[in-house]
Amino acid sequence: MKSFFQFLSEASAASTQARKLNLKSDGHGGWLDSRGNFVATTEDGKLKFADKKKSKGQEEPTAKPRAAAQPEPTQQKVAQPEEPARVSGETGTGEEGTESVEDTATVVFGRFNPPTVGHGKLLSAARAAAAGGDLAIYPSRTQDPKKNPLDPDMKISFMKKMFPEYADDIINDAEMISIFNVLGAAAEGGYKNVNIVVGSDRQSEFDNLAQKYNGELYNFEMINVISAGVRDADSSGVEGMSASKMRKAVVDDDFAAFRKGTPKELDDGDTTALFDAVRSGMGIKKKKEVKEMWEIAPKYDPKGLRDNYISGNIFNLGDIVENLNTGLIGEIVRRGTNHLICVTKENYMFKSWIRDVMEAVVNYAGPSGVPANQREVGTDSHREYTMRMTGTSGIKNFINKYKKKKS
Repeated sequence: MKSFFQFLSEASAASTQARKLNLKSDGHGGWLDSRGNFVATTEDGKLKFADKKKSKGQEEPTAKPRAAAQPEPTQQKVAQPEEPARVSGETGTGEEGTESVEDTATVVFGRFNPPTVGHGKLLSAARAAAAGGDLAIYPSRTQDPKKNPLDPDMKISFMKKMFPEYADDIINDAEMISIFNVLGAAAEGGYKNVNIVVGSDRQSEFDNLAQKYNGELYNFEMINVISAGVRDADSSGVEGMSASKMRKAVVDDDFAAFRKGTPKELDDGDTTALFDAVRSGMGIKKKKEVKEMWEIAPKYDPKGLRDNYISGNIFNLGDIVENLNTGLIGEIVRRGTNHLICVTKENYMFKSWIRDVMEAVVNYAGPSGVPANQREVGTDSHREYTMRMTGTSGIKNFINKYKKKKS
């Protein structure tokens, strides 16, 4: 029989876990999500999540990803970076020891700032991993003039034009700030397993982080971190395209190089609009030599980045930084030779290479000075915002500028 103190200790542990997942007690040992749905009970000091899968015809919760799958899992062992994503030919039966498509969510979390043709490879790998199941693509929310020039609304608008076949899977959710929010939403949606599809160079980072907090921030029977394939920065093809290369092209005022980084689905007019939007977001008025390339695209100036780090000009103890891959924000508690150990305000620790972090952005208004909710696609404010971003003074000139020319 449990002692009174043991009971209190277990109840406290369950309450702490529920608080981190934004769950509320129903007063009888049960826990409700933000929409008031019953999702878990307290058992042996931990939360036991109920199966929330809905029957066909019922409305799905907004936090639930749209599509899912059964790829070949990495489980606790991370695949080698050069190994491309592999997908099993079967979808699973739901029997013990197998994964069911209905119980698995496949998610993508990334900056896409700006989106490039290379991101199409990532989305394709995610759909292959989903194999007909639930897929959700969450673009990050951070905006700043150096590494994230596009605000979330504009970025997602361009993504849906560039990748129309994934338009319904690209989710514009202001609450999905980090990979923890994404995984928490999937767990809250009743999924037992989750696939996280990332670039090969980020597979180990996501796997270590996701596995570390499984059972504390979210509960999954299996977490699979899947590589979307090898990335080659020196390649002139899709494998070598990156947002860093696109931002560099804008700094160099090289539209031809920028155009190579966009898919054919984006016409010349929209590509010009994207180029101008990135340039405006970066605060670049005209072509000029930028000496701080390590701030805009660190992979093209690793020496500049390291020199500033060693000199103590950036990333010092106590500074608040954001991991560019996972979206986690934390205080630097240790400086390594080329990495940082950081702790979030919730007291969760994460490690980052100095090339993968930036000074955290707090309340960045963006280049427009207009709140995001006043820049929704289809509104007059969005049209006015786009005209300012593209340097257009009148609606007639705006229409003529981007009207498709007749052959």
